[in-house]
Amino acid sequence: MRLNRFLAAAGLGSRRHCDELIAAGRVTINGKVCTNFSAQPGARDHVKVDDKLVHTAPPLTIMLNKPAGFVSTRKDPHARDTVFELIPEKFSHLFTIGRLDAQTQGLLLLTNDGELAQRLSHPRFKVDKEYEVTLDRPWDPALALKLARGIRLDGQRAKIAQIRSLSSTRLRVILRQGINRQIRRMFEAVGYRVERLLRIRVGNLRVGDLPSGHWRALTKSELQSLKGRVPASPRPASRKLHPSM
Repeated sequence: MRLNRFLAAAGLGSRRHCDELIAAGRVTINGKVCTNFSAQPGARDHVKVDDKLVHTAPPLTIMLNKPAGFVSTRKDPHARDTVFELIPEKFSHLFTIGRLDAQTQGLLLLTNDGELAQRLSHPRFKVDKEYEVTLDRPWDPALALKLARGIRLDGQRAKIAQIRSLSSTRLRVILRQGINRQIRRMFEAVGYRVERLLRIRVGNLRVGDLPSGHWRALTKSELQSLKGRVPASPRPASRKLHPSM
């Protein structure tokens, strides 16, 4: 197993992030700095990042129905609540696949599977991410074409893949990109404010009836579905961990 995959499997982050760790000289194998991306550590090798021993862990992916008011980072400089307070301490080695801003609710995936994170977050895979959007005033459908053609954000053309009206102020929106605060900024660009934003689907995986603040592990068939193999199966029961626990 290549070094970046080894680090990703241990929950250090996506393969791209692990490549950055390697390039920065923060990874050692048996006491020697390793910047060789093709290195393949064996079972007897001691791999460390920032002088901390890396322990591999079995692949695990969970879904969380993120409430508003929680940030998607492990620690927050402003002391805001984080999504890691909503899951058990034993899952602290997981990392989020992408992020939802503090006020965005809904489906958030956490994993230690770098391959899966790469597949779901890299634009070339064009994975659907579906949202329910509530606007501050009635929507003008004539603006949909402008959002589909794209608006320049952060040096690239941000596009909405699909948009459908549910009511005068509620829309269903599908993205295949991952630009920071993309939906909010795109609607701001055409004169609207997003009052509520809820992610309901990633690929074939839906948040469904998972209550806000609850999490559950993905099933094998759901993982296969996310990797484009087979349809998702029925969902098991959810769990909840209160931030105070």
